[in-house]
Amino acid sequence: MNRSLLITCKGLIDGKNKELQEDVYLLIEDGVISKIGSQGDIPHLDLSQRNIDFLDYRHGYITPGIIDTHVHITFSSEADTMGSLTNKSNAQLTIDGVNNLQNTLKGGITVIRDLGAPEYIDIDIRNAQRIGKIPGPKSLVSGKFITMTGGHGWQIGRECDGIAEVTKGAREQLKQGADVLKIMATGGVLTPGVDPNASQLSEAEITAAVTEAHKAGKKTATHAQGIFGIKNAVRAGINSVEHGVFLDDEAADMMAERGTYLVPTFSAIYNIIKYGEEHGIPKFAVDKAKAIKEVHFESFQLARSKGVNIAMGTDAGTPFNRHGDNLFELKLMVDMGMTPLEAIQSSTYRSAQLLGIDDSHGSLEVGKKADFLLVKNNPLRDIHNLLAFEGLYQEGRKVL
Repeated sequence: MNRSLLITCKGLIDGKNKELQEDVYLLIEDGVISKIGSQGDIPHLDLSQRNIDFLDYRHGYITPGIIDTHVHITFSSEADTMGSLTNKSNAQLTIDGVNNLQNTLKGGITVIRDLGAPEYIDIDIRNAQRIGKIPGPKSLVSGKFITMTGGHGWQIGRECDGIAEVTKGAREQLKQGADVLKIMATGGVLTPGVDPNASQLSEAEITAAVTEAHKAGKKTATHAQGIFGIKNAVRAGINSVEHGVFLDDEAADMMAERGTYLVPTFSAIYNIIKYGEEHGIPKFAVDKAKAIKEVHFESFQLARSKGVNIAMGTDAGTPFNRHGDNLFELKLMVDMGMTPLEAIQSSTYRSAQLLGIDDSHGSLEVGKKADFLLVKNNPLRDIHNLLAFEGLYQEGRKVL
């Protein structure tokens, strides 16, 4: 018989509601939350027929495990990301990916969405994690991202031109077992000779990929920095816009009306600028990151003011954006104007909604997986308290 867990806490942040629940307990059975109630009710629980462990955490707080909706588990945060990817063997990338996955879990992340890897390595790693061969967050993966010939990330993506090729490329990813399709709508910072503001795949091409994904019951995400590419993707029915650097009122209104999520990924630009050329990051990437920093912040503020759904993603694996440091994104989101509660909700329940797993993850409710962090001091008062979490449970099992 599996052992159950009864845990008490001073405060519970469930990820979904605004109110902090005080002096509560959680009863966890088979990795799932079976009861939540007042500590005063514990003497009345019938626990006699259970193998049960008790954890007294009445001095601290519990939050849901954090969900990072944009990582690259095979990227290892080297200064020249694309250069290192193309110079490593698949075996080296797999070893890196397994190590990065484990570091991500230890960093407090219990669910990830991987948005692009070479040669379907992300799918193999996901499969190993799902059957318990390697520890790590629950993983949703995209396989190769779909880009135009010479487009952003062409070095490791599936290059496609025209509706027929994009359709075939999308079907190839689904055939390999992708959980989500990643589409390149614009240029980006890390690809040399590419303007982040330039449109790449057309609206018709993006629509073809989205159609294939949705036919298969899968969701879609787009790398989209420039405004015309963002609008192309939103009109095409994309589920999330990654980065969303150059938003305007029309684009933000479209996203709010259609329920399109924004995943800002502040950590990527922050670390490129912080470490710069002196740490080996290519000059072209540093220059582009500096050029978009302020407008990125302004677009985030615009999206918030328009009521756009915002989920948390880090783009972990890009230069010096290390797997395991993912929670730093919440600090940046607060720096950019969110309250600590908003940042936590974006990183838990909102992210689970985007991924389509909010029936089992993203909030601490009866019937959901018992993924949670133990936090000594109230993270609603200071988000840094969350970054200093002192315990991690995944499906009711202690990880840290």
